Amino acid sequence: MFYVEGFRNMTIGRSLWAIILIKLFIMFAVIKLFFFPNKLSSDYDSDEQRADAVRTELIYK
Repeated sequence: MFYVEGFRNMTIGRSLWAIILIKLFIMFAVIKLFFFPNKLSSDYDSDEQRADAVRTELIYK
């Protein structure tokens, strides 16, 4: 109950938690879209071709 009451009575802490959650959303959602594109889906048409490409890269590189 100590922690529950502490979180209920927070004033500045709520805004800090909101900032943390917004930053996490930006890091995992927005940055992923721009810096980690899905190359396999754009280069290959079927799942079989994607699997073959991954196997080839793992075995020969």
